[in-house]
Amino acid sequence: MNKNAPHQMATENFDNPEKYITTVGKVIRKTSLDELPQLFNVLKGDMSIIGPRPLIPAEKDVLAMRDEYGASRILPGITGLAQVHGRDEVTDENKASYDGKYALNISLFLDISIFFKTIFDVIRSRGIHEGKQ
Repeated sequence: MNKNAPHQMATENFDNPEKYITTVGKVIRKTSLDELPQLFNVLKGDMSIIGPRPLIPAEKDVLAMRDEYGASRILPGITGLAQVHGRDEVTDENKASYDGKYALNISLFLDISIFFKTIFDVIRSRGIHEGKQ
């Protein structure tokens, strides 16, 4: 992102994302390499590999729905059930619902499934969109 990009705003809400995302940034985001620094948070115990994606405080509606579905009671993750069901194509309601389903059904099998689906989706650049559709 360049220095003029709006702060505390999800990139999906940008009217003109190409104005803010650099060429290198586009590659980094498309390959999800921008998520790798979050591994430090996993090592610190603040995050998990699999779980609901962290949100910015301005996404109050999704945060409230997550509370309602019980997803706020578990650690956030680098990837999650909502991400393997469409990433940027998932509505806020569905995102919170998937996060709640994950919170209720955590299992090793589900985590392994999400992990490999995430790798497949990243390789295929599935579900990635910048800005408003």
